[in-house]
Amino acid sequence: MTVLVASDLDRTLIYSPAALALGVPDAQAPRLLCVEVHEGRPLSFLTETAARLLTELGEAAVFVPTTTRTRKQYQRIHLPGPAPKFAICANGGHLLVDGVSDPDWHALVLARLADECAPLAEIQDHLAATTDPAWLRKLRVAEDLFAYLVVERELLPEQWVKELAVWAEERGWTVSVQGRKVYAVPKPLTKSAAMREVARRTDAGRTLAAGDSLLDADLLLAADLSWRPGHGELADAGWHAPQLTAVAQKGVMAGEEMLRGMLRVVRGS
Repeated sequence: MTVLVASDLDRTLIYSPAALALGVPDAQAPRLLCVEVHEGRPLSFLTETAARLLTELGEAAVFVPTTTRTRKQYQRIHLPGPAPKFAICANGGHLLVDGVSDPDWHALVLARLADECAPLAEIQDHLAATTDPAWLRKLRVAEDLFAYLVVERELLPEQWVKELAVWAEERGWTVSVQGRKVYAVPKPLTKSAAMREVARRTDAGRTLAAGDSLLDADLLLAADLSWRPGHGELADAGWHAPQLTAVAQKGVMAGEEMLRGMLRVVRGS
């Protein structure tokens, strides 16, 4: 039976230096493998043990990197193991096949967005009108699909986030806070829909998924079995589902533990 594994990347499988959360004396820290360099600087890591587990997982299952990153941001990452045939970028807005966006899938996504939620321009205007330069560092649009802010997290008003979430909900959009980024994403733009499409194309009999944020919740619910780490939006909210394994570990060691669990399931299928 073909098993499909769809996993979020940032703060699920790969970690920035600030997100590693090693929690042990330096002499006991695990060896790390750098999998992303940006502007000449190492940016994302996983443990060497996680790299081995991911390689084994990629050889035993259909592994699908599944991310909110844009295609350009995703292509900076060089994961260990076999090159994935499929990858999901822009929160499901682009389905890459051998590194190239599938135009039919993207057209289908655009049609759903036009039918089911407020336009991106309305969201951009609202963000521009309500944010404060005291805590806003950047306002970006990703792939002409959704918007995100880079903020000073310690200065970000919690009430503003709550009000934005209510305003966005009424227009068919979702708000997610991940580290120093605040995302505004159309509800029809989902990782789960793209995962189901890959499962259909690969005739997968079982689906596994992992993720840490609110934008991963639909993916975790859609999979037959799923995992989340002990950090992130979902952990902070105490989010659970019947098919979910919530690992206790936080930071880069959580990624290692989730890979170990998924590999056990794949080998037992």
